[in-house]
Formats: sequence, C-alpha cells, structure tokens
Amino acid sequence: MTAGIFSIVTTEILPIGLLTSIGSSFTVSDGMAGLMMTMPGFLAAISAPLVTVATGRVDRRIMLGAFLLLLALANFLAAVASGYGTVLISRVMVGVTIGGFWSIGAGLAGQLVPAASVGRATAVIFSAVPLGSVLGVPLGTFIGDIAGWRTAFLAVGGFTLAVLALLLAVVPPLPSHRSTRLDLLGGMLRNVHTRFALVTTFLIVLAHFGTYTYVAPFLEQVTHVGSGLLTVSLLIYGAAGIAGNFVGGSWVGRHPRATFAAVGASIAGATLLLPVLGGSKVGALALLIVWGAAYGAVPVCSQTWFAKAAPGAPEASSVLFTASFQATISIGALAGGTVLDRSSPSTVMTLGGLAAVLMVLATGAHRARRLAWPEAS
Repeated sequence: MTAGIFSIVTTEILPIGLLTSIGSSFTVSDGMAGLMMTMPGFLAAISAPLVTVATGRVDRRIMLGAFLLLLALANFLAAVASGYGTVLISRVMVGVTIGGFWSIGAGLAGQLVPAASVGRATAVIFSAVPLGSVLGVPLGTFIGDIAGWRTAFLAVGGFTLAVLALLLAVVPPLPSHRSTRLDLLGGMLRNVHTRFALVTTFLIVLAHFGTYTYVAPFLEQVTHVGSGLLTVSLLIYGAAGIAGNFVGGSWVGRHPRATFAAVGASIAGATLLLPVLGGSKVGALALLIVWGAAYGAVPVCSQTWFAKAAPGAPEASSVLFTASFQATISIGALAGGTVLDRSSPSTVMTLGGLAAVLMVLATGAHRARRLAWPEAS
C-alpha cells in the first residue's frame, strides 16, 4: 500500500520539480504549466465518491490493481506526448487514479493489521506522501536534468508496473464489508466534526499547494539556486517531511486539534518568512526544513480528523478526505499560478501563509466550542 501511494504521490507532484522544463518544451508559462497540478486534483475530487460508490462491492485488491495500471499508462502517455494537451489528458488519468486508490487505500489499515497496530500502520501508509517528496520528486528532477523530463515519466511508469506486480503477489483479497453509498456521504456532511475537517483541510492544503507548486520558480528567481541545489533543497524538504509524518502520526491520535494547529502554524511561519529570509540560501533551506516537517504531518492529521468524525464509516471518511484534499490541491495550484503570472513568487508565498493562519484560527474555533468526538459504534 505504501509503495502504491508512493507511486501516486510521485506522479502527482513530479511536475513541481520539472515545471519550467516542461513549460519551455511546449512554450507555455509557469502558471499555465501549473495546470498539470490542477487537473489531477479536480478529477480526483470527482472520481473519489463516484468510483468508490460504483465499485462498492468489488474486491478492493482488484480495484487497487486497476488504478495502478491506469497510473502507469498515464505516465507513459506523458512521456510520449507531442503537445501540451496530451500531457493534460495524462493528468486526467492520474486524477482518476488518485481519487479511487486513495479513497480505498487510505482506510485499509484496519483490514491489513491487528487493531492494536492500526495507528502505526496508517502512519506507515501515509509516510509515502513525504517519501514521494524526499525520493520521488528529487530523483525525478535529477533524471529530468540529465536525460530530459520525458525520461522521468518513463521511469515512474516502469516503477508503477513493478508495484502493481508486487501488489498482486502479496496483498490478500480485500472484500468490501460495507459499501459506501452517496446517502452515507451526505449524512457525514451534516456532522459538525466533518465540516470542521473540511474547512481545516481546505485551508491548509490551499496554503501548501498554492505555494509549494511554485517553490521551484521561487528558489530559482529569489534565492538564485541552480538545478543541482534545487534538487538538493527538495530532497532535504522531503526528508524533513518523513520525520514530520511519523512525529505527527504519533501525536495526532492523542491531540488531534493541537497537532493540526501546530502544523498549520509552522507552514504559515515558513511561507510568510520566505519572502523575507528566502534571498539567502541558508535562510531558504532552514524554512524549507520547517515547512517540510510540518507538511509531512498534514495528510495523517487530516485523515485522522475525518476518521474521528465518523468512526463507524472508515471508507466513507477516506472518500471525503480524498475528495476535499484533491479538490483543494487543484484550487491551490490554480490560484497560485494565477497570482504568479500577475505578480511574483514572493506574493504567492505571502498569500499562502495567510491561508495557513486562517486554518490555525479554524482549529482554535473547534477547540473553543468544546466539541466531543463521537464514539465508535
């Protein structure tokens, strides 16, 4: 499961490190190239509930394998694209994969390990998110630098096929015990805890992807790093994210609000300070470490909040988590690209930081209302 999500996360955010080279290949602006991040998120948000409901009684192992195959084909299509439109079509395929695989896979820990190990298993699964940053994106950027961005997509496609073979070989059958229905999802939206989960997730993902999607232009134009140092910076950012994932995963079960608020405050501080201190390579790197560690904990914090809001419906919780997360990735990337084309990378960072501040305030509002989490049925 971790390897599958690693493939998905790497494919999804691979364009971040290759944004300028892909854009120049098709003579499109950095903001227009950001559509490669926008397209998957919107499609994932739509496909998460639709695909999960439509395939509710199909063995989840079969569905996971089908999504991995689609992901590999999407990477291969991007690698041979003759026009930017074809690249965007491949990103639509990526979006469908994200919506389906995440919705099914994010809540599967309970079917794969004993109850006492579910928390640790969830943290291991979500470690794929920062691993995609620490290994996938820097490695893809490195391959792109030495062999071209198309080779990077070919490499990720080949890796995805290997993960598919591994999944079919070692993951047991996973029959669906409780199919997700649209009325169940609608009922969850009336839950005050779920609504707070949606608001906090929207704000923090907006803050992150509205800025991180364009971190390469910031580092190139403001910090004045070369391609080699850019790869190293992304690598260090991702390494901090791995640590943040496991630290956040160990804290969020006991202190969900405080942990999520601390994460939001750290991202706010890092992005707001980058325009001030980011002209220095040391300052930029230090803030990237803080940012990476904080964002590494975001997915497990958000998923935990959704799960606590509806403890009796883990797959439905994962659907809402995936749909909200991915829709906001698209909105953030689109908003950041619009701002970037009309202003500067520093303005993008500042606006993202303000969105993170709002997320911290929303978390505080949940705490101020003294709302008790529902008990598992």
